[in-house]
Formats: sequence, C-alpha cells, structure tokens
Amino acid sequence: MAQIEVGADEITYSTAISACGRCCEWQKSLQLLHVMAQGNVQFSPITFGAAISGCEKAGEWRTALELFSMMARCELEWDTISSSAVISAFEKGSEWENALQLLSAMFHCKIVPGTVPFNAGISACEKAAAWEKALQVFSEMYLSAADMETITFNAAISACET
Repeated sequence: MAQIEVGADEITYSTAISACGRCCEWQKSLQLLHVMAQGNVQFSPITFGAAISGCEKAGEWRTALELFSMMARCELEWDTISSSAVISAFEKGSEWENALQLLSAMFHCKIVPGTVPFNAGISACEKAAAWEKALQVFSEMYLSAADMETITFNAAISACET
C-alpha cells in the first residue's frame, strides 16, 4: 500500500495546541509553537490564542503574557480571544492591575471587549478586594453594551462584600 505524507499546517498545529491546552498540557503547546517556528509554519492569532488559552487554564499568567507579547513581535494583531485569555490568566494569578491595564488597552486599540474579559476584570478586582475598581469595570461593561450575565452581577456584588 502506498503511503501518503501530509504536511502539518497552521490549522493542524492550532488544533493540536488547543487540544494540549484543554488537557492542561500547556508546556506541550509551547513545544508545538517551537516546532512550528523551526518548520517555518506561519503563526496566526488563532495559534497564539490557543496557546494562551492553555496557559490561562493552567494559571500560567506570565507565560500567557509572554505569548501575547510574541504576537506583536510576529506582527500579528491582537484579537478578542487572545486578549480575553490573557485577562483571564491575570485574574487567576491575582494580577488585577494587569487585567485592568489590558482591558483598557483593548479599548485603546479599538478591540471591543466582550463578556468574558469584562467578567474576568471584575472577578480579578473582587479577589483583590478592589471593589471600587470592580464597579468601574462593571460600569464600563454596561456602557459598552456587552452582554451582562448572572456571573457579571454575582462578581460585582461579591466585590462589594469584601
């Protein structure tokens, strides 16, 4: 039987990186990014977003931020997915000030944050007992017309209880 060789492309790598992240194997995601670079496979925001999401799930905010910075070095524009994942990583790492800085930068770069980054920002403030900042983010979310969910209200209420 004849063998067929199939080359891996950006989609193949992004899928594998995403699968690694879902299985809490964020280090393997980084290895796959390295293999992509060695094989001259073009990176995309989707590829980085998948790797950043894996780091976020593992609570590796420093690595998520480094990957986010690499996107700029690769001349890739941020997107909502990668930005949201970094903000969520900051929230899990108790880095509420960094979360709010990135949330603000999203507006500056004309990226409209959705529900996830706003909720992560509010939750990060809640965990830091920064209730005034949590309410500020809540207000910005309201003004931006992002979908407010039960999680949004619960996080804002919890922030005020601390």
